[in-house]
Amino acid sequence: MNVVDGNNVDRGDVHPPMGSTAALDSDRDGVHPPVVMVDNLVKRYDGASVNAVDGVSFAVQPGELFALLGPNGAGKTTTISILTTTLRPTSGRVEIGGHDVADAADRVRAEAGIIFQQPSLDLNLTAEENIRLHAVLYGLYGFRPGYRLMPAAYRTQVGELADILGIEDDLFKPVRTFSGGMKRKLEIIRSLIHKPRVLFLDEPTTGLDPQSRRSLWAYLRQVRKEAGTTLFLTTHYLEEAERADTICILSNGRVVSIGGPDDVKSDLVERYLLLDCAPEHRDALRAELASRDVVWRERSQDERDGEDAARFRVDVARREIHALLKAIDTPLTVVQTHTPTLEDAYLQIVEHTMEEDA
Repeated sequence: MNVVDGNNVDRGDVHPPMGSTAALDSDRDGVHPPVVMVDNLVKRYDGASVNAVDGVSFAVQPGELFALLGPNGAGKTTTISILTTTLRPTSGRVEIGGHDVADAADRVRAEAGIIFQQPSLDLNLTAEENIRLHAVLYGLYGFRPGYRLMPAAYRTQVGELADILGIEDDLFKPVRTFSGGMKRKLEIIRSLIHKPRVLFLDEPTTGLDPQSRRSLWAYLRQVRKEAGTTLFLTTHYLEEAERADTICILSNGRVVSIGGPDDVKSDLVERYLLLDCAPEHRDALRAELASRDVVWRERSQDERDGEDAARFRVDVARREIHALLKAIDTPLTVVQTHTPTLEDAYLQIVEHTMEEDA
């Protein structure tokens, strides 16, 4: 994992630009080049005094689930707008499927699908008509006034995707009758009809109830598995990002952390044990902890929830927990393991960055 300090991006995990000799060599060696490549991306809006995106670099591998996180104003929307060719960068290089977003926008759009935060469906059309319109606009097929007049390849593809997403019985119903979850499923079908290499998901579950969110992710996992589609996610639901292969956290337009979920959590948030024993044994426990050179401290009354809350906090790595507990002779009355969550890591990273920038 890379923890990034200011603008000094550690390029150790960032792949060379797709057009470079190094990228070609890696492809010959059997390593596929990134499907998304962002190198020192900068965006400054007209009249602004600071960059909205300030030297961002990352790479997304084929078939990966990549999550871009950050608080409001971090630069997520600007970044994804540039990646999807709806906004031009000020400087830097961005490639999707080997095509530069600035010089080959049409080819980039052919490689990418997008599900916007707000639904972009025509509510007066049926589900199939929305899909057909999208296919025609992408130049996949010539216009036909009816579903049965469309080529067999189109009808087969629509049927297969509708079956995967469970809306095959609703294809010919007006979209205005659909629930929020069904609209999201339809948007997935529409965005996959041109077989993109990358599917951009901008807050895809916003406004959905928990059951719809869960089922939508089940469908996305199935689509990813069957089609090998790369998923590029922005979300405020951190439990969704837990599924990602790589997480990139932005703050104030810069990359402040990048790596797998476990790396982000383990390297930036402490894992610790909460221990306690009977009051008459606490001196013995203090002596034992001190003799074993472990890092520990006694928690203040404010940190404890009540009189019976654990008194001792012991900082320890996962692999050391069992050995430490086995070695302690003092009878323990409380043993609690604190395992950091992605939310813990995210909040710590963002708060730390904001303090530095203040």
